[in-house]
Amino acid sequence: MLENISIGTDIEEIKRFEGKETNFTFLSKVFTTPELEYSLKTKSPAQHLCARFCAKEAIVKALTGLDIKDVYYSDIEIINRKDGLPCAKIAKYPNLKIKVSLSHCKDYATANTIIEKL
Repeated sequence: MLENISIGTDIEEIKRFEGKETNFTFLSKVFTTPELEYSLKTKSPAQHLCARFCAKEAIVKALTGLDIKDVYYSDIEIINRKDGLPCAKIAKYPNLKIKVSLSHCKDYATANTIIEKL
């Protein structure tokens, strides 16, 4: 009955991303240009990078539940809508409706996602 809906979650320590703000070899493998432009201009880039990484990991987990296994972190883009809410898109899967929620505190970032295959 719910075979076309899947969920995913992830939590990471922000310190994993501290100091990586200038490691463009790593950053370019994981994040899109708009994600980097947004995150690197904030007061705490590591928090924003970590939250977006969590979202990507949560999305990959949810996609596995839909038997989609050919999506990589660089295929997933987490951006903010005009109202500030995060949204996600995967260009090669326009038939997916993706909802994502991000949160972070001093030490941790987390993300949850619900994906519906239309």
